[in-house]
Amino acid sequence: MIKNISDCTTLNNGVKMPWLGLGVWQVNDGPEVERAVIAAINAGYRSIDTAAIYGNERGVGKAIKDSGIPREELFITTKLWNAYHDYDVALKAFDDSLKSLGLDYIDLYLIHWPIPARKKYVEAWKALIKLYEEGKVRAIGVSNFHIHHIEEIINATGVIPAVNQVELHPYLTQKQLLEYCKKRGIQVEAYSPLMRGKVASIREISAIAEKYGKTPAQVVLRWHLQNGVVVIPKSVHENRIRENADIFDFELSESDMKEIDNLNINKRFLPDPDKMNYTG
Repeated sequence: MIKNISDCTTLNNGVKMPWLGLGVWQVNDGPEVERAVIAAINAGYRSIDTAAIYGNERGVGKAIKDSGIPREELFITTKLWNAYHDYDVALKAFDDSLKSLGLDYIDLYLIHWPIPARKKYVEAWKALIKLYEEGKVRAIGVSNFHIHHIEEIINATGVIPAVNQVELHPYLTQKQLLEYCKKRGIQVEAYSPLMRGKVASIREISAIAEKYGKTPAQVVLRWHLQNGVVVIPKSVHENRIRENADIFDFELSESDMKEIDNLNINKRFLPDPDKMNYTG
């Protein structure tokens, strides 16, 4: 049982990654993201997930510096955007992210989307391998990759991603992908784990939450953890950031886990990765 906010999963290269992190998608750069990151760190979070396309790497970096927490105690993730899949361009994009964050290294670097129409994600993966081999990043992975995308990069390079960050929640449980990644030793990480706040309106989840004396959001985050999935809920409100971390003092029963699993309707709030249009 995952019992503490400091508990970590061990990635396939031995690097430890916190089970709970703060996501900062759609959080404004400057004071807003800085306050959110500081609030999360003060609440015990040690993992922060950003991306080049979010436009807030600079603010995340400032908050990390201002927090006073030793760098080695933090786990920072950022991502390579779709426009930068060409090998040399990807290397430069990483350097730009590193500079924006004001860091000497990144803990986890991900390809943000495969963008199959461009047919460049294998090239991008080779760039990430180089960054890993050079010690500029502690672990490399992918985001929004289906099984066939992952198979292609492994077949081309022999290197298995450490993480696959995907949309995953009660309406999109991704059981086949979860099973595949488990067999491959790839840690699955969920973004939009709370369905953009919509979990509160699901009757079955509300009933389970009432039984445990928890909020629907806390129940769903706990469901993720018990499924072996890393979660990075996003919030800019200190009370909600703290509430999202209050999930380590209870455990869902097997029947309640199954009831949430059964809510799956394969509903996505973001595009299917095979159909995601290229955007510069």
